[in-house]
Order: sequence, then structure tokens, then C-alpha cells
Amino acid sequence: METTSTLSVIEKALEQGKGVLRLTPTWVPRSFCVPGRRIKLHPDDYYVLGGERGGIDERWFSSTTPAKNGPLTGENEGLSHVVFNDNGQEVQFLLKDAVSELKGELIGDRLWNEYGAWPMYSKFFDNMGPLPHHLHHNDEQAALIGQLGKPEAYYFPPQVNNHGGDFPYTFFGIAPGTSKEQIKECLQNFTKGDNKITNYSSAYRLEPGTGWDVPPGLLHAPGSMCTYEPQKASDVFAMYQSLVNEAIIPEELLWNGTPKDRMGDYDQLMEAIDWDLNVDPQMMANRFMKPKPVRPLEEMEGYVETWVCYKSDAFSAKELTVLPGQTVTIKDSAAYGLIMMQGHGKLNDWDIETPTMIRYGQLTNDEFFVSEKAALEGVTIVNASSTDPIVMLKHFGPANPDLVI
Repeated sequence: METTSTLSVIEKALEQGKGVLRLTPTWVPRSFCVPGRRIKLHPDDYYVLGGERGGIDERWFSSTTPAKNGPLTGENEGLSHVVFNDNGQEVQFLLKDAVSELKGELIGDRLWNEYGAWPMYSKFFDNMGPLPHHLHHNDEQAALIGQLGKPEAYYFPPQVNNHGGDFPYTFFGIAPGTSKEQIKECLQNFTKGDNKITNYSSAYRLEPGTGWDVPPGLLHAPGSMCTYEPQKASDVFAMYQSLVNEAIIPEELLWNGTPKDRMGDYDQLMEAIDWDLNVDPQMMANRFMKPKPVRPLEEMEGYVETWVCYKSDAFSAKELTVLPGQTVTIKDSAAYGLIMMQGHGKLNDWDIETPTMIRYGQLTNDEFFVSEKAALEGVTIVNASSTDPIVMLKHFGPANPDLVI
């Protein structure tokens, strides 16, 4: 991707889109998951990559982060591609390459100068059942294996949650009063069947239109809602629960984030747990997120915009609703990716639409990346429908200047 012609293609794409890039769908399988079938993929395509790869239960957005799916991982798996029409020829290239070439022109000098990359991505996580109780390491812990720490957040869009799956409840943290010895014993029992670690946790019912903040070091067992999940650009984790829905979790996933020189050291696994965060008696008050309007409702004419993920410094997310028949210009102070959830219309010169069903490999008009310059100037959204609102989710990088809660 380093030739002069390729670099000029990237520049032409940004110019043609007037600062807005169209992205292709990025599908990611997980061998240990059963798809919830709510991410609009054609029913015949959830296992299109083969049984040993597992079902496709994730779609990644604005991703410059490769998926870590073991030795069978496909080339560029998890990486978003840009598509544009170059003199009648369809051309695709990686969003990662666009960021490397355009730098601050695309993501803004603030982010480029600090990170030298686009430092977040988002996804739909769509599992029929719950995931194991697990955690993501903080920066200090992750650095021991050459990775970055991973805060993340959840929002449950109503449009993709017509059913809640098999277990629409998520365990968070460790029940106050639990001892470190009790948790360590669970970890030592990992290979003995059910280590029963969720006996020492609390499950919360998941509600469409709300979300949760999940900092590094917090044990959590995500429930079966289809989840919009902004997160730091990392794929570090360790599974601390050995049996979920009668499925055994491989022991290698327990040690997944452990440095080689500390393999088998249960104290290292305990060190990855942020104990005070996990035994917080005000877990719901401190981690639960209801949408919050970005400004007073009376100041938003023709649209409603809310913060849906707003408790992390590493990323943020908004839900924008443009009412039927309305044309609005929306300004933001930072670059962002977006995914359409409902409706159709125009965003600047782009057609935007929300497909009902997508074939694997099919292009869509539902995902875009907006440069910082275009965001500052404002994007004009036209909703020509007399009945259907346009709804989109927008994911931003660290320290969003507009985020004041």
C-alpha cells in the first residue's frame, strides 16, 4: 500500500467524499460463540467462513485494530476498508493505511500527535448466550505482553434487539464481602469443571436504550443483548470463568494476558483484578449509563442527539436521531465513525441507508468515517421520509472536546 498511485487514491477518496469516507462491512467470527443473528447478515452467511472458524457474531466499525482469532485468522480480519469510485473503477484500501497517509488531515492533529494512530474502534457484539466472566488488562498489565490496556463500554440499540437472546443479564464485579482468597480458589479450580466464580458476582438485567461503562480490571460476563461496544484499540483479555452454558472454556484463555515468565502464577491473575473497582457497592450508580442529551432539547430543532457512552476518557459515543422530513447540519469537534441504525437519506453528498439484510462481501451505504475538518464544518443530513427517523451511532476517540457531562 506504499506506491504513489495508492497514496493518491487515498487522497482522492477523501477529496471526493468531502472529508467523509465510506466504509465496507467488517465481519468477525468467534470460534467460542454462537451468533445471535441480529446484525443483519444473511441467514446463510453466519458460518460462511467454515465451521472451525465459528459463527460470525461481530461486526467491527472504524477499525484499524486486527482481530486476534488464533492461527486461522484471515488476512486483514477486523480491519475496516474504505471504498470509493475512481473513474468508474471500485477501489478499496484499509482505513489503517488512510490514517497513516493522511494523519491529522483525517483524524485531527490532536489525536495524530498524541497517538500516531486511530486509537479506538467500535463493534456490534451479537452472541446468543452470555460470555464467560473475564477482564481486560490496564495499560501497565497489558504492556507486559506488548499490548495496550482496554477500557470498553456497552450500549444496547433498540433497533437490533427485537429479542434479548438466551441470557440478557450481565454479571459485573465481585460481591462486597468476598475475599481475595475465595476468588483465587476459583481460579485454581479452573481446570476442575465449573469454577463457580459468578457465585461471587451480581447480574444486572440489560435494558435496550441504555448502557454500561467497563474500565480495565473489572470482571464482567456480557449478556446476550446485541451490543454496540466502543473500546480502546486493543484486543487484550483473560477469561476467569471455566464453564458457561455447559461449554468448557480452554485453560489457555485464562492465561491469555499473562507474560511468559509468570505462566501458572495465580497471583499474577489476581494482580490483573482492580479489587476496589470490582467490590464497589455502588456498581450500578457508577457504571450504568442512561442517554444524556448533548444540549437542552429545546435547542435541538429537527433532531435529537444524546451521549450514550460518556464515562471513559478513551472514547465516547453519541446517538443522533434526525426527525422525519428534516434537514439539519450537525457539527462535532472531533473525527468520528458512524453506523446507520434506522432510516435513509443523505449525508452531504453520500446516500445513507439502513439495510435489512446483508450478504457476506456485499457493500452497503450504512457506515462512514468523518474527518475532523468535516466534523468541525458540519455534516448536512437530509431525511426525506415523512414517517421514518434517521438514527445513527457515532464513535469518537479519546478526550472528545465536546464531552462535558
